[in-house]
Amino acid sequence: MKRNRVISLLVGLLSLFLLWQLLTLVTNNRAVPDPISTLHRSWEMKELLLLHTGASTLRIAASLVLSLLIGVPLGIIFSRHSFADKLLGPLLYFLYPLPKVAFLPVFMIFFGLGNVSKILLIFSIISIQVIVSIRDSVNKIPEGYYRVMKNYGSSKLQELQFLTFPALLPGLLASLRISTGISLASLFFAENYNTTYGLGYLILSAWSKMDYEEMFAGILMIGLLGYLLFSGVDFLEKRFCRYQ
Repeated sequence: MKRNRVISLLVGLLSLFLLWQLLTLVTNNRAVPDPISTLHRSWEMKELLLLHTGASTLRIAASLVLSLLIGVPLGIIFSRHSFADKLLGPLLYFLYPLPKVAFLPVFMIFFGLGNVSKILLIFSIISIQVIVSIRDSVNKIPEGYYRVMKNYGSSKLQELQFLTFPALLPGLLASLRISTGISLASLFFAENYNTTYGLGYLILSAWSKMDYEEMFAGILMIGLLGYLLFSGVDFLEKRFCRYQ
């Protein structure tokens, strides 16, 4: 299994670099550097690149943790208590399709220009996705299952541990997979404001200096970060959702 994943990764990277090289030849523009020179530049600035990547990763990690801590309980409450769903469900449907990057100026006004506003922006993207997926996953549990657990004298904690959580986990991981890609795109936008570290800042700074190799090095790192996050979600799904 691991060998197949390594082969798949190598084939994917080879396809990426071939298409990239073809694009470089077709455009014949210095704004699209070839992959070899970009990789060479990435190695030259590896310490700075890792620093920017680490800053972006920490912002996404903080947003994910905050989204799970708030989104999972709210999703369960909305599913098990119809009054809460009727009261706040329309608000979720209103907020869900809105482009969350539009709220960045609002976050900056209330929470400043630092990391808090950027983390809250990503949190606003992920949390709504988590709440909706958790609510829908728990709604699919037949009521008969709860009655069976009550007949066996199960506590609320045991009900959550052995029934609710296994039922919501696949939906939760699926929502995280979707939200991760959107959050990376939003992070690039957020890191362009009052930031000294982050891949979004690095890319825009390199673009303003017309240092296109550095710019593509940052773009490449965003792709790599996204791949690692997606792979992490896939690992969790295979590890904890074997019952599917």
